[in-house]
Amino acid sequence: MKKLTAIILTKDEIHNIESVIASVSFADQIIVVDSFSTDGTFEKAKSLNASVIQRKFTYHAEQKNWIIPQAEYEWVLIVDADERVTPELQAEIIDILNTEQKHAAFWIGRINHFMGKRVNYSGWRNDKVIRLFQRDLCLYEDKLVHEEMIAEGSVGFLKNKLYHNTYTTIDAYFEKMNRYATKQAEEYDKKTDNLTPYHFVIKPFWGFFKHYIVQGGFRDGVVGLTIGFIQGYVVFMRYVKLWLLRRNLK
Repeated sequence: MKKLTAIILTKDEIHNIESVIASVSFADQIIVVDSFSTDGTFEKAKSLNASVIQRKFTYHAEQKNWIIPQAEYEWVLIVDADERVTPELQAEIIDILNTEQKHAAFWIGRINHFMGKRVNYSGWRNDKVIRLFQRDLCLYEDKLVHEEMIAEGSVGFLKNKLYHNTYTTIDAYFEKMNRYATKQAEEYDKKTDNLTPYHFVIKPFWGFFKHYIVQGGFRDGVVGLTIGFIQGYVVFMRYVKLWLLRRNLK
């Protein structure tokens, strides 16, 4: 079987670190890149079966592209701290490593949970990410948020999915979305002309409408309504922060 390096990025993930490391315990090497956590994540990770490195965080693509070439083994699996490799997914990954592969990487779907419930619609239904890949054939595109992996070769699909629960509290989630809006404002500054009511009214409304109506968020009840509202809010805040950025304000 080909050997595997699992990579986990962390920042104040004491509530997740033990479980996520356990879920990738089948890997031959586990690397935790910690962005100077203050809640004990670093110390806890060091006590487990992992190599732990501390490095200042700038943005996800830069952090991942820095650590990927340092993986000891050809095949790499990246897992977020709020994700878990299920036993079924683990078995499928082991099968991949046991056979000769024509693909440079693999898409893995995610089973998303939010506010204590599984999200079946709301634009999260077909969520997928490239997480299993060959180290020397793949890197992330240089984007501040929502980075995708660029693979030198074909990309396959795994049947089984990652368990994903990004929710801790609603306040923490809004803080996370505000951070995303800040990063997006920096990126959109390069490609957005003059800001108009279209950016502040139409686009946020469409963000809500798309997730809640078009993508069936209403079928997820209060959870779907909340996701739709947050999506519209993030779009609105993206352009507010861009407006402030262009005036050197915060």
